[in-house]
Amino acid sequence: MNISIVSPGTYTYGSLVLGGVLKKRGHTVTVTHRLRSGGEVTLLSLFSTGQLLDPRIRDFVKTLPTVYVGGPVGFTPEIVLDELDVDAVVVGEGEDVVASLVEDGPSDDLAGVAFVEGDEIVKTRSRPVDNLDHPIPLIPEDLSSQNVRGANVYIETHRGCLGACTFCQVPRFFGRTIRSRSLENILAEVRELKRAGVRRVAVSGGTGSLFGYGKDVNKGAFIELVRALSEILGPRNLSVPDMRVDFVDQEILEAIRNYTIGWVFFGIESGSQKMLNAMRKGVTVEKNLEAVELARSCGVKVGGSFIVAYPGETQEDYDATLEFMEDAMLDDVFSSVAEPIPGTPLARLALDYPREENLIYREHKGEYRALKLSEAEARCFNLMLHGQNCKLVPRLVNDAMYQSFLEEARVQGRDIKRVMGLLEKYKDVIV
Repeated sequence: MNISIVSPGTYTYGSLVLGGVLKKRGHTVTVTHRLRSGGEVTLLSLFSTGQLLDPRIRDFVKTLPTVYVGGPVGFTPEIVLDELDVDAVVVGEGEDVVASLVEDGPSDDLAGVAFVEGDEIVKTRSRPVDNLDHPIPLIPEDLSSQNVRGANVYIETHRGCLGACTFCQVPRFFGRTIRSRSLENILAEVRELKRAGVRRVAVSGGTGSLFGYGKDVNKGAFIELVRALSEILGPRNLSVPDMRVDFVDQEILEAIRNYTIGWVFFGIESGSQKMLNAMRKGVTVEKNLEAVELARSCGVKVGGSFIVAYPGETQEDYDATLEFMEDAMLDDVFSSVAEPIPGTPLARLALDYPREENLIYREHKGEYRALKLSEAEARCFNLMLHGQNCKLVPRLVNDAMYQSFLEEARVQGRDIKRVMGLLEKYKDVIV
C-alpha cells in the first residue's frame, strides 16, 4: 500500500518512527512536512492544538480519500473528529496501532483509536507500548536541513514523567512510569541518522536524565547514553536540553559538560512558590536556584523557561519571577503565556476561571499600554526584555530584537485566545 505521512511544518520524531514501522511491514511510505499526499492512505501527525484550527490543514484533509490523525492532539479525539474531516484518530501511542489501522481500518476491536460510527464516537481504550525499541525510522532526505532549537532532529530515549505539572501533557499521554529504549536500539538509530547526513541531534523525553530510571542502573544509564552518543556525533553535535531541577546532580551535569554542547534547559516556570504549588511543579524556588548554581559551578550553561499569566498569578507573583531572574543570571530565557492544552488540568482550570480575571483577556494598562497588549502578553513581552538584562553579560536590546519579542508575545496571546475558544466550544468533553 502507498502511504503518505504528513507532519506539517516540522518533521516530528513520531512521524519518522511510524514511517519505519510501516516500511518494515512492506508498505511504500513517504514522509513529508509539506501539505501534500500521494498515498492511498494519509497519516497526519499533529503536535499542537493550534494545528486543528489552521485553515490550510483543514482544507488539505478534505482533499484526501482516507486520512488518520495521530500525535498529542489525539489525547482529546472528540475535538479532532469534530474539527477535521478525518476517518479516525490514534488515541495515545501509535506504533502498535498504525499498521492494523491502515491495513484494516478502524474498528472497536482495535485498541487505541477513535472514529465516528453513525451519530456516535467510538473510542477504544489505548494501551502503552510494551517495548519501545522500534525499527530504524524513515529518514527524509532533507532532514539534515531542519533546525529545531539548534538540532536537526529530537530523538526519543524514553517515555513517561515522574512529575505532575498541570500544564503538561506528558504524564497524561505517556504515564508516570518511565519506560526506556535499549541503548543498542538508540545507538543504531543515531548511526543511521548520521549516515543520512544528520549532524545535530537532541535527546528528548521530557527529562533526559530519567533514561533508565527504575532499572538496576539509574543515572549511570544516562551518563553511558550521552557518552556513547558523543562518540558517534561528537559533543558539539549533541544536546540534552530539557531537565527537571530535581533530577540533576554533579555527576549528571559533568557528563553534560563533557559529552554535549554543555547546556541544560530547566523548566523553572515561576519565582513565586505559590505559583509553583499551583502548577504542581513539586519543587521549591530555592531548589530551582540551587540547580542553576550547581550547573554553573560544573561549567554548564543554563537556559530557563518561565510561564506567565497562569490562573491566579498576581502582580506580586510576577514580580517574584523577575526577581528570581535577577538572582539566577541565566544564559538564556524563554517566556510563554500559560497554554491550556486540552486534556491537562490547566485546561479545566482555565475554563472554570472567571473570564474577567483571566489575564489573556484583561487589557494591559501599564508601561506598554500604547502597544495595546493584554496583561498576559505584556508580562510575556516584559519578561523577554528583562531576561536580556539578567545575564552575566547583559545584552543590549536593539530595535529588531524588540520587535521580534513584541511579535512573539502577540502571537502567543492570539494563539491562547484561539485555544480558549476551542475549549469553550468543547467544555463538556474537557475533563
